[in-house]
Amino acid sequence: MTTTDPSTVQRRSLVIASLGTLLTLVAFTAPLATINPTATTLGSDAAGKTWILSSMSIGLGAALLTAGTVADDFGRRRTFAIGAAVLAAGSVACAVAPNTLIFVIARIAQGIGGAALVASSLGIIAHTHPVGPLRARASGIWGASVGAGIALGPLIAAGFDHIATWRDAYIVLAVAAAVLAYVSHRVVVESRADVPRGLDPTGAVLLGLGISALLAALIEGRQGWAEPLPIGLFVVATILLSMFVVVEFRSSTAMLDLTLFAHPPFVAATVAALMTGAGIIALMSYVSGFLGNAYGIQALKAALLMFAWSGTSVVTALLARKIPPSISGVTQLAIGLLGVAVGQLFLLGLSEDSTWSRLLPGLLIAGVSSGVLNAALGREAVASVPAGRAGMGSGANNTARYVGSAVGVTVVAVLAVPTGTPSVAGIVEGWNSAVLFTTAASIVGALVVLACRRRV
Repeated sequence: MTTTDPSTVQRRSLVIASLGTLLTLVAFTAPLATINPTATTLGSDAAGKTWILSSMSIGLGAALLTAGTVADDFGRRRTFAIGAAVLAAGSVACAVAPNTLIFVIARIAQGIGGAALVASSLGIIAHTHPVGPLRARASGIWGASVGAGIALGPLIAAGFDHIATWRDAYIVLAVAAAVLAYVSHRVVVESRADVPRGLDPTGAVLLGLGISALLAALIEGRQGWAEPLPIGLFVVATILLSMFVVVEFRSSTAMLDLTLFAHPPFVAATVAALMTGAGIIALMSYVSGFLGNAYGIQALKAALLMFAWSGTSVVTALLARKIPPSISGVTQLAIGLLGVAVGQLFLLGLSEDSTWSRLLPGLLIAGVSSGVLNAALGREAVASVPAGRAGMGSGANNTARYVGSAVGVTVVAVLAVPTGTPSVAGIVEGWNSAVLFTTAASIVGALVVLACRRRV
């Protein structure tokens, strides 16, 4: 980077950081629109489909907090560039995967690379954009990149599947990630925390393995909650995560400052992220498959319908900077979650005779609310932690989002997929049950955030 002009530094850093988040979300949502042809090509059964949809969440959930700490201490630009390279390698592996196992491993690698991108991106923005209107604008753009990635992922995957094969989408993603790795190394200013916190390898291993075991237990539990494998995985996850809490309380270099959970703004941001994942993101993960199975709507058309939600969220996130400063970030989180809940209620009550237009009002309402939510989450993730620990704040917030997503996707899959021979009536009934769950998750999140607001 040769220029020292602050406005140029800010602009380039924001563009690169937002593109990294966008590519991560494109990778995250790409299989949603093509789950059926992907599963057919790879020979996946019902459990394999769930693993395909949830495996990237394992990589994200296990690595986000660690990546945030590494970014703060060893360089956000360096962490970002390495993450882009890992995402590119994982995407290549997805493109050539011969079976479900290899594809799932590749998706986990994508998640690890995406974790480094997302965790360091907010740190890069916080370093280059001071608190105030400038950061509010940058947070809105970053939030829009989340919605844009969610919007583009299914469209790109369905588009390539329509004209060629779903594998080509991963090749394009790999090339884009590789280019981003090079460009970020060239144009982003390196930054790190003024006072390094130090690595916490024991905590990193315990958290990564604990979250992985928890998510694996939830995925395998679909095949039977009383089976030995999910029970064993739940036990292992409980032990590992309990050990993580003990280690973090005793460590002088803890990767997560557990005292932050006594800080209402941090709790509000974390719970809002968790319930965003378990609520609207989990439900939208099922939309494409539901529309195809219940109403015979093709993947590309389903992806275009989903754009009513995701595209609207992009526009709203960009406009969120115009929200008056008198409306606090915590209040915006509560409003966003309540609005998402209202949008989901409009998606309730479908019947066998419903058409795609019946979904449109709910998707638009949820899209507007998601835009407010995404913009506020990006800002509050950084604002709710001590200065210089933006990577940790981003890592903790996004860990909550993707763990919530993995939990939500699993619960939605259990509720939405009928037992026995599927019928249109059973599929629609399952959809309505899933909507009730995700709406409840959004409402619970809003209530917790409102309780935190009263304590601020």
